[in-house]
Amino acid sequence: MHELIGDITLSILFAWGLGLAAHFSRQPLILAYLLAGFFIGPFGMGWVKSQESIQTISELGLIFMLFMIGLEIDLKKIVRAGRVIVVAAGGQLLGGCLLGVLFFMAVGLPMSRGGFDALYLCVACALSSTVIIVKVLYEKRELDTLPGRITLGVLVLQDIFAILFLAVQPSLDNLQMSIILLSIARVGALVATALILSRYVLPYLFHQIARRPELVLLGALAWCFLIGEIAERLQLSREMGSLVAGVSLSTFPYALDVTAKVTTLRDFFITLFFVALGMTIPIPNGSVIGLALMIAAFTVASRVVTTFLPLYLMKQGLRASLLPAINLAQISEFSLVVIQTGVVAGHIRTQTASAASFAFVVLAVLSTFAIGRSDQLSRLGIRFLKRLGFRDLDRTEAGEGGHSAGEHGAGGHGEPRRIVILGFFRAASALLSEIERRDESLLDQIAVVDFNPVVFSTLSARGLPVTYGDISNVDTLLHAGVGSAEIIILSVPDSLLKGANNEKLVRHVRSLNPTAKIISTADLLSDVGDHYAAGADYVTVTRLTDAHELLAAIEAADNGLLADKRAESDALLSERREVLP
Repeated sequence: MHELIGDITLSILFAWGLGLAAHFSRQPLILAYLLAGFFIGPFGMGWVKSQESIQTISELGLIFMLFMIGLEIDLKKIVRAGRVIVVAAGGQLLGGCLLGVLFFMAVGLPMSRGGFDALYLCVACALSSTVIIVKVLYEKRELDTLPGRITLGVLVLQDIFAILFLAVQPSLDNLQMSIILLSIARVGALVATALILSRYVLPYLFHQIARRPELVLLGALAWCFLIGEIAERLQLSREMGSLVAGVSLSTFPYALDVTAKVTTLRDFFITLFFVALGMTIPIPNGSVIGLALMIAAFTVASRVVTTFLPLYLMKQGLRASLLPAINLAQISEFSLVVIQTGVVAGHIRTQTASAASFAFVVLAVLSTFAIGRSDQLSRLGIRFLKRLGFRDLDRTEAGEGGHSAGEHGAGGHGEPRRIVILGFFRAASALLSEIERRDESLLDQIAVVDFNPVVFSTLSARGLPVTYGDISNVDTLLHAGVGSAEIIILSVPDSLLKGANNEKLVRHVRSLNPTAKIISTADLLSDVGDHYAAGADYVTVTRLTDAHELLAAIEAADNGLLADKRAESDALLSERREVLP
């Protein structure tokens, strides 16, 4: 016992020390944890030698990591995912696994009872890192963009795929239809038990202890280990049970509270998991490094083929098809879980597992930088793809209509429009809906420029002129008829603009059209003066209108009229037909 405590102490100290170094050098923390484990483990300094300690640390970390992954799986979002996300995820998973099996068998890895290296690697390479993707997209404020939503939808369905694989994984040595059906039946029994209890029993219990934070935390942990033990009794695994426990809790009212309370504990044990995983990584030889580089190269190439192509064929445009492929181009932490279960079951060689771990490290570093610079990479990729003959949405319409989308200004709909909206997000969507409600004839004077394929297809279907293009590109502005417009509106906040900001756009637009009235949007009060200096005629600040609405709500509440104000608001919302809900 004292040896285990000492090993955990070393693990945490070195994880923290290298974590600080990773933070200051802007490297993934997971990389620091793996290096910490390697350094103190049997293949490094040898300070942690006990295989029992390593296995205990790893299993505890794995249980908590899967429990938290389950808590963050939103079943409602899966139901509402939509055709684009479902097709994209299906294409990526099925295509990635098929290509993976063929590729890894071609390079000589086994795919039989003697070893399932090719199968495990194809599954591992089909999964992407939720931790890395969500962290970077959150920092870039791109979680709520179309490529961000597609990426998150694919990640959720990847987790479901991993659950199904873990269900049949114990039976790979004797994979018969009856055994597969029995495994699925066991999983079904486990899921049904967890969902029924979390629906009808847990809400009552958690409601009784809601004001006792320590009991809420203890109850969540008890639930995690209870479902884990039930899974073990059903000949599944505690790890899979913890995942199902998390998913079942994600559907009930106290999920957010439980997640908040378990997060700190989760971070502690996830750190231990990756440190323990690092302890198992031997000093690589040439063959391990070579296989790791092949795994990394295949993962990136397969994402381009299996993610980009389905989205492109569904007419999402080059940019919205490329960005999810860039975002998803790494191996998941869940992949390491899958590999480790294979090692424990004797299905995969240690050398192959080590190569997968090295590939994970390489892609974690490269992917962090790639997602951070995804806009620049997508622009380069779009130019390359166009040279290969791929047509973007504007060129697709040109081929069908006989002219380019911007040939006559504002989407090829005849005369240039008097009002041009550059960039289309929720403020512009609300503006169009308000115009429809008050003066629909004004729509005949409006044109839009944006590269969101949903905006392009929806506005085109409504007969509104729309140019598909990047508003930070001067050529796009010229084709959109900005030079002859009377009113030009910049409604997208700086946080969502790529390759430019509103101040720079005002300067571009003013240089193209010295006489137009330019209305721009400022995120910060300090930006307002800069926009006017750049040539804007009027600057909107969203927080001011928000404050006016909030004050009106407070006054209505004070006067006992909040229900009336809500009824008025509900009536207005029911009349709106917005492009972006």
